[in-house]
Amino acid sequence: MWAYILRRLLYSVPILFGVSLVVFSLFHLVGGDPATLLLGKHATAERVASVRAELGLDRPLIIQFGDYLKEIVTFDFGKSYTTREDIRTKIIHGAGPTLFLSVPAFVITAFLSLLISLVVSYYRGSWIDRASVVTFVFLMSMPSLAYILFGQYILASKLGWFPISGYGATPSERVYYLALPVLISIFLNLGSDIRFFRNAIIEEVNQDYVRTARAKGLPEKWVYLKHVLKNSMVPVITYLVIEIPYLVLGSLLLESFFSIPGIGGMTVEAVNNSDFPVLKAMTTVISLLYILTTILTDVLYRAVDPRMSFGKRE
Repeated sequence: MWAYILRRLLYSVPILFGVSLVVFSLFHLVGGDPATLLLGKHATAERVASVRAELGLDRPLIIQFGDYLKEIVTFDFGKSYTTREDIRTKIIHGAGPTLFLSVPAFVITAFLSLLISLVVSYYRGSWIDRASVVTFVFLMSMPSLAYILFGQYILASKLGWFPISGYGATPSERVYYLALPVLISIFLNLGSDIRFFRNAIIEEVNQDYVRTARAKGLPEKWVYLKHVLKNSMVPVITYLVIEIPYLVLGSLLLESFFSIPGIGGMTVEAVNNSDFPVLKAMTTVISLLYILTTILTDVLYRAVDPRMSFGKRE
């Protein structure tokens, strides 16, 4: 397994290089001149040239790209154009609020989705199944902004069950302030997760080994818990692990509307201010997360189903 992980990490080096080249090209060749964007269109040529020299944008592109690769290796992305803060420090400080919001929502959603999917698939073809499918499609069809506005206006403003926005200074205050964003995040993802898990479980129910288990006289609930659930975990794990990178940027709207000082809000602010170093750093972080989660998916495959070979998967 460790040899496989090492090989995958080595294979990821050219992938990361290609991603870095695309990101660098988009920001430096298509994104416009950062100095002009920072100073405005009425800035003098001398002032623009001075800012370009200060930011190192007057050097050849190949040297700038080399600096960018060095930033990736050292995880030191320099300073923000607008706030002049160290970007690595900004990411570390923003990771806490983002994870406090995303991780509980992710875990609760995954648990509820799997539990409800088992129940719904158990009653497949009945009115319970049909009504649940309609409900889940409805939940999926609602835009994110509708959930946020409903939560802030009805649950927070009118009923007063939750604070409208904020983060809090102590852990207890943070739980209080993050309760509504977590609840909204759960409903945002619940419909799509249940629909996927339900289909994965029903696909396993129709396999030959399930009919054999029933023919042996095993109770239906035991067949579901021992056989169907275990074998349906491969697509479920794939789906959940792929969602891990979205824990970083998946709460952009929530952090913006609820004034949560996380990475999502920092990224939105960087987009509004054309803060290219921050955007490049976040793009690189997401790329690294995708590479690592892909490797993690294959490792978890083997943990769930020992029959799978790392060599064959590769």
